[in-house]
Amino acid sequence: MYKIDSEIADEFINHDEIMSTIDYMKKNKSNKLLAQNILHKAENFTGLNYKDAAILLECDDAEINQQIFDLAGRVKKKFYGNRIVMFAPLYISNYCVNGCVYCPYHYKNKNMPRKKLSQSEIKNEVIALQDMGHKRLALETGEDPTNCPIDYVLESIKTIYSIKHKNGAIRRINVNIAATTIENYKKLHDAGIGTYILFQETYNKKNYELLHPYGPKHNYNYHTEAMDRAMLGGIDDVGLGVLFGLNSYRYDFIGLLMHAAHLEKKFGVGPHTISVPRIRPANDIDTNDFNCVPDEIFEKIVAVLRIAVPYTGMIISTRESAAVREKVLRLGISQISAASSTSVGGYTEKNNERAQFDLNDTRTLDEIVRWLLQLGYIPSFCTACYRENRTGDRFMNLLKAGQIANCCQPNALITLKEYLEDYASPQTKLIGEKVIRDEIQNIPNEKVRQLVQNYMTDLNNGARDFRF
Repeated sequence: MYKIDSEIADEFINHDEIMSTIDYMKKNKSNKLLAQNILHKAENFTGLNYKDAAILLECDDAEINQQIFDLAGRVKKKFYGNRIVMFAPLYISNYCVNGCVYCPYHYKNKNMPRKKLSQSEIKNEVIALQDMGHKRLALETGEDPTNCPIDYVLESIKTIYSIKHKNGAIRRINVNIAATTIENYKKLHDAGIGTYILFQETYNKKNYELLHPYGPKHNYNYHTEAMDRAMLGGIDDVGLGVLFGLNSYRYDFIGLLMHAAHLEKKFGVGPHTISVPRIRPANDIDTNDFNCVPDEIFEKIVAVLRIAVPYTGMIISTRESAAVREKVLRLGISQISAASSTSVGGYTEKNNERAQFDLNDTRTLDEIVRWLLQLGYIPSFCTACYRENRTGDRFMNLLKAGQIANCCQPNALITLKEYLEDYASPQTKLIGEKVIRDEIQNIPNEKVRQLVQNYMTDLNNGARDFRF
């Protein structure tokens, strides 16, 4: 039985309910009137349930599909403006005891050189990232209780936050590690992490167990219930995601929205972010073995997710090409990785043999910042809400109240100015300074606008780290 507020994964992600919804969406794929009514409902910007979202995803009417893309763009603009938050992953260990068939870190892969960074090596990686201009990291590890215990992760977090090189500082560490206990989530919370991220990979329990034939990750319910334990451990910003291509995209799309609705119902706040990675080639991984999702369907998934969960940040990584990333930025993406390495130690030593997956977008951070500016976006290195304790429902209340223009927009401009002063090429700085001058005028609150202008003067004179 489907029970949205259940503690049991099989009930809040219910197979029979998903299959029924897939049947419903296929039967109504040409029902233009139903799709129009759902779009009309979505125009109040409060989101959609998984059934309504499924109808939009399956709709085959060209006119309706264009309306979906247009509405997704309006939702993005309303809640996130033209800001794009920047981050980079930091892989500190690729030791793993799991058997994930889509990941080269799996235990039986003897071609994968194993590496665990010392704290000194982590310091060097962080300095390399700071010297690019990054302020926000996503900490990544394989699952290995012996080689990568929670104490090592906590020590690494402490090391990362302690490093101040020139004007650099990592101000927010999001953490993507294996499902763990409430006690360990409390430790991560106390260590000052930002968002706890855990990809479900697929919500189809039978396929999930086949894709994870051995290791702790084989336990579907324990993995799927991890976000509940993280919330109970005090982490109120959590990030969901599936790996599109492992299973039917329809199934995982519905499961993803069911999971978001479960968190909203049980804890009063849905996911802080949703990631939409697609399967990529890697060491001993052939994507021909999987159900790869074509670009046109992928773009529609992004658009419908944006309409369905308007308050949730959406993330796309360097798995995707520059062309695909440009398209989905318009459809709802609010965070992107840049200048990424998916290899342990990859920022100080180029070693693709240790990479978790191949990259599609290999541009430098400066090239991506300039690209975003030229497209009309504000590259943001902001971490203010996390540092001001505006997380969970406090962040959502700010978002729902429409205070982006008076809070997040100014913080984006301030952190962009820091980047331009400390790290940008002359060409990027020239474009960025014009964008800042223009965007300051769009801040509606006069006092906030004047304060931002004062901060810009102080930043020119060497001051750093202002925030609202």
